[in-house]
Amino acid sequence: MTENNINLIYDKLLKTYSYQGWWPIIGYDGSNPTKTGAVKGYHPKDYSFPRNSKEQFEIIMGSVLTQNTSWPSVEKALNNLSLLCDFSAENILELADSCEDEFKQAIRPAGYFNQKFNYLKNIAEFYISLDGEIPSRKEVLAVKGIGNETADSILLFAYKQKQFKVDAYTKRIFSYLGYFDEKEKYMDIKKLFEDNFSGDVNAYQEYHALIVEHGKNCYLKKPYGAEDRILDEFKI
Repeated sequence: MTENNINLIYDKLLKTYSYQGWWPIIGYDGSNPTKTGAVKGYHPKDYSFPRNSKEQFEIIMGSVLTQNTSWPSVEKALNNLSLLCDFSAENILELADSCEDEFKQAIRPAGYFNQKFNYLKNIAEFYISLDGEIPSRKEVLAVKGIGNETADSILLFAYKQKQFKVDAYTKRIFSYLGYFDEKEKYMDIKKLFEDNFSGDVNAYQEYHALIVEHGKNCYLKKPYGAEDRILDEFKI
């Protein structure tokens, strides 16, 4: 039942919200079919992103900056940074070393800017050290400031690896539906999806984006799921 439902829920969310076109790229006009939150940068049904190393590193920076904040705040921070330099890891690292205060002010909208400043430096150094290679999950997690969710975000969206990203909305939605307790461990939830979802890496990207969209509509405020008529049929 769980295996079937995990796939059927994806189908229902896709039918409801359509293709989301994640990860948004700030230098790309694009569109967002749902028009909630940020609008530009999304690319529905186009899975060619990231198209180059700068877009790849932009996604990595976005994955770090989005910790404990909303995407519109991250978008502001990235737009601020883009006025100071382009998004190669080398340029970001040089900017951080030469203009620390200006860099921190640029990312202030994303919150925790002192902490995230250091995390961005760490991930830039790591990215450069890879020399184009795809890192393992263990290697990404070894970078200071990178936890499970950020690592999976980086691997899924920047490197197109089948890693299921678990966020707060995933926990709220699927605990409401009865698939696990909201306090379930990250890796156990991740395993549940990876063991049961039959989609390819593109579908993995869509599933996370669809969960976020559904979460914003029905699981933003307590009691979570009280107005969820879309997925009620999947409660167990």
